[in-house]
Amino acid sequence: MDDLDAFEALVLEAASDIPEPFAGALRDTALLVDHHADGRSLYGLYEGFPTTTHGGAPSFAPPPRITIYMHPMVDHFPHPDALRHQVRITVLHELGHHLGMGEERLEELGYA
Repeated sequence: MDDLDAFEALVLEAASDIPEPFAGALRDTALLVDHHADGRSLYGLYEGFPTTTHGGAPSFAPPPRITIYMHPMVDHFPHPDALRHQVRITVLHELGHHLGMGEERLEELGYA
C-alpha cells in the first residue's frame, strides 16, 4: 500500500472502534497521519502532556497529538489484515501514552 488516503482510512477505522478510556482520550487528542518519521523507524508518536501530569499541561502547551506513520508500518505488515491490526494497536499504544501508561502497562494490555 502506497496510497496515503487508503492508509488514513485504516487509521480512522481503528480510531472509530476503540474501548474506553482510550476513546475518551482520543476526543482530546489530534490524530495525524504522515508518510515517514524522518528517518526513524516509528509506527507512531505521542507528543504532549499525559493526562496524569500533575497540574495539567501548561497553558502555552499545544494540544496533545498522535502521529501515525505509514512507513515503515506498511513495509513490515504487507498483508491487509495484519496492517489493519497493527494500525489499531499503534493508535491504542499512543493513546495509552496520553493516558499516562508506560511501556510495561501497554505490553500487559497487548498494545506494545
